[in-house]
Amino acid sequence: MAKVNIALDAELVVEVMVLAGVGSPQDAVEAVVRDYIARGHRTEAIVADRTDPQGRHDVLPPEPPQG
Repeated sequence: MAKVNIALDAELVVEVMVLAGVGSPQDAVEAVVRDYIARGHRTEAIVADRTDPQGRHDVLPPEPPQG
């Protein structure tokens, strides 16, 4: 898997580490990104359910949170 290096405000990362209960900045950022993606999948599933009352849609269920 490709890696990306970015600079973030240390206070933001520390706050995420505390809220997510993780011990490293890497884990904190990964937790935020995974949560964002999971929310997107849940939103897609809700929209699909509303637009297709028969329940036929091609949206995969979200992955459980990790971390």
